[in-house]
Amino acid sequence: MPVYTFRETQFIPTTLDVLWDFISSPQNLRKITPPSMGFDVITSDLPEKMYAGMIIAYHVRPLFGIKTTWVTEITHVNEFKYFVDEQRFGPYTMWHHQHLIEPVEGGILMTDIIDYQPPMGFLGAIANKLVIRKTLKEIFAFRKIKLEAYFGKP
Repeated sequence: MPVYTFRETQFIPTTLDVLWDFISSPQNLRKITPPSMGFDVITSDLPEKMYAGMIIAYHVRPLFGIKTTWVTEITHVNEFKYFVDEQRFGPYTMWHHQHLIEPVEGGILMTDIIDYQPPMGFLGAIANKLVIRKTLKEIFAFRKIKLEAYFGKP
């Protein structure tokens, strides 16, 4: 089965320190996730900042409102540059999400690159075409609006 790539870039008019402080806090993920996802962190006693090797468990409703447990590991952290989360258990056969930030004139360019493989073989490929990719676009459209509310519009 193919591995799909979803890429989204957003300019954020803030400083590197301020943006890193926000995105490196696991508690802030819920703030920028659509309510329709039913996103709820179930890991207790999360630290204020992520670190490589950190495991975070969530309840989420990624497709058709079906509640599932999603467990990710923060596999790489390069402070003020990027972090990577990978699914360890959840709705996808494979999920690798890079969060890249780069200072540019007037702010920060944030790029998300998600490489993923849906479950269920050819049915997953159909689901990707009909639902998954659209859902990812909606999640990041919501995230863009929320980040603009926190940091301002370009």
